[in-house]
Amino acid sequence: MRLTESLDSFFLYLKEEKNLSEMTVLSYSRDWQSLMDWLENQEKLDPEKIDPQMITEAHIRRYLYYLNKKGLARATINRHLAAVKSYYKYLLRKGYLKENPTRELTVGKTPRKLPHYLDIEEIVSVIEAPDLTTEGGLRDRALMEVLYSGGLRVSELVGLTLNDLDFENQTVLVMGKGGRQRLANLGGPAVEALRNYLAAMAPKRKVSGCKALFLNLRGGPLTDRAVRDIVHKYCNQAGAKDNLSPHGFRHSFATHLLDNGADLRAVQELLGHKRISSTQIYTHVSKAKLKKVYDSAHPRA
Repeated sequence: MRLTESLDSFFLYLKEEKNLSEMTVLSYSRDWQSLMDWLENQEKLDPEKIDPQMITEAHIRRYLYYLNKKGLARATINRHLAAVKSYYKYLLRKGYLKENPTRELTVGKTPRKLPHYLDIEEIVSVIEAPDLTTEGGLRDRALMEVLYSGGLRVSELVGLTLNDLDFENQTVLVMGKGGRQRLANLGGPAVEALRNYLAAMAPKRKVSGCKALFLNLRGGPLTDRAVRDIVHKYCNQAGAKDNLSPHGFRHSFATHLLDNGADLRAVQELLGHKRISSTQIYTHVSKAKLKKVYDSAHPRA
C-alpha cells in the first residue's frame, strides 16, 4: 500500500472508528502534509510512489530537527510527532507493517501554560456590553451567556440546535469531543437572554428554516470564526485586561467554580473532560490567585 493510500485509510479510521472531530482529523492531515512536503523537498522521496516502510526512524529524526530549526514551539513539534506515531500504531494494528520506526521516539514534555481568564466583574462587563435594542446585540448577549453559563467550547456552541434546549430544566444538550454528549447548565440570565434572542429572530428563522441555535444576521448558522470576532469585539468594548478567545469564557467558567469551592471532579464533568489531568490546570490558577492575595495582604509575606 502506498503512503498516500494508507494515509487516506488512516484518516477515515480516525473519523469513523475513533470518532474524532473534523478539526482533529484536519490537524492530523495538515501535520502529515507537512512531513510529506519535507520528504519530497529535502529527501527527494515522492509520497505518491513510496510505501510507509521506506520512511525510517532517521527520516523522522531529521524531520523533527528541521521543525526545531524552524523555531516551532515544543508543543507544535510534539503534535507533529504524535500524528506520525498514531499513524504507525494504526498500521501495526491492521497488520500492514511489522516494524514501527517511531518506537524509540518520545514526545518531549511540554510546559503547561496557565489559561487566560477574566475576573467575575470583568466577564460580567463583557457579557452585558451588547446593545439589546438590536437583533445582533440580543444574539451576542445570548451566546456569551451560554458560553459562560455552560462552559462550552466554541465548536459545541455553534453545533447547538433548537432541539438541544430544555428551558424547563435549564439545560442544553452538548455534543463534545469524541462524540461524547453531556448536559450543560443554563443559569437564569442565560435562559432569559435566549428567550429574548429567539423571540427577536423568530421571523428570520421562519424564512431561513435553519435549525442551528445561533444564526448570523442573514439567517444562516453562525461559524466558529464569527463567534471569536464577537467575543473579541465586546472584550475590547468593555476594556477587559485580556482580549479573550471564546475558550477564555470556558477557562473563566472553570476558574470561578473552583475559586468558589466547587469540587474538581464536578468541574471535570461540567467541562466534559475525559481525564482529570485536563481539569487540574485550573487548580494551578486558583493557587496562583491565593498566592497573590497572600503576598499582597500578609505583613511578612
